[in-house]
Amino acid sequence: MKIFTPLTFQGNLNKNKYFEGWYFKHVSKNREHVLSFIPGIALTKTDKHAFIQIIDGISGKTWNINYPLSAFNSSKKAFEIKVGTSVFTETGIELNIQSEEITVKGKIRFTNLTKYPTTFLSPGIMGWYSFVPFMECKHGIGSVSHNLSGDITINDKNINFSDGTGYIEKDWGTSFPESWIWLHCNTFDKGRNSFTFSVAKIPWLGNFFMGHICFLYLDDKFYLFATYNKSKIVNLKFANKKLEFELRNRNHYLKVTATQKQSGNLKAPVTGEMNRIIKESVNSEVQISLFNNSGELIGQLKGERAGLEVIEEILKYF
Repeated sequence: MKIFTPLTFQGNLNKNKYFEGWYFKHVSKNREHVLSFIPGIALTKTDKHAFIQIIDGISGKTWNINYPLSAFNSSKKAFEIKVGTSVFTETGIELNIQSEEITVKGKIRFTNLTKYPTTFLSPGIMGWYSFVPFMECKHGIGSVSHNLSGDITINDKNINFSDGTGYIEKDWGTSFPESWIWLHCNTFDKGRNSFTFSVAKIPWLGNFFMGHICFLYLDDKFYLFATYNKSKIVNLKFANKKLEFELRNRNHYLKVTATQKQSGNLKAPVTGEMNRIIKESVNSEVQISLFNNSGELIGQLKGERAGLEVIEEILKYF
């Protein structure tokens, strides 16, 4: 069943008011280069097309390249999608992008992928919510961290990503939520650690609820904080580009502070149509402290080149 392999293509090309997109983030070894590629499809009655979005995390520069829907292909046997002549898989990407504004060519290989743990009742980061029908948007994690090798040439500038760090996630459904916060980092001051947090206003049967998912991968162990395991968000606030919040579950709590840096404009889906502009930073900073419920410090991390989106309308619910 597709639900147990969330990274694979979940939809079909005959759908209406539907989108599906994958997010591949790459940080070079010296952390001087951050590039994210977002291949996907957007389907409405009047406009069905494939796309690749690109964001340069350091400069905030973004590009959006549209393709006819016929340029999109997906494998039924394993995770592999093609947009034009660019290929995206679990073991690497091969890019061949040409538009009036940008030319991108090259290959990056992925090794030592760390997968998010799954079970029969929890087939992904959404837990048992993965089985709930009529949800506006669903989310999947492909790799919380992996090693990179290879290089990419952008407009005649070559960037080497060997010994760098990668991350893969995805979204699919009809629309992004009305408002949300998303924070991700896997380039910390020590270790091969990773952190992702998302909270959103989620429409449900004519009403809505506030839902969140979060994991901290620290010293080879996953710590989960999510709505479905009765975790709570405490003291969330955002002011002067500084995001602060705490997360508490039965056994642990997290203190998180993120500072928003350079942002770029990306397109987001509304009923399948990519006509909403959001600001994403891939150059933010984050500090995380993990405690047990006795108040003992388990670990602290300081990260850079973090991804951060804050749609500020969500703040009125906290």
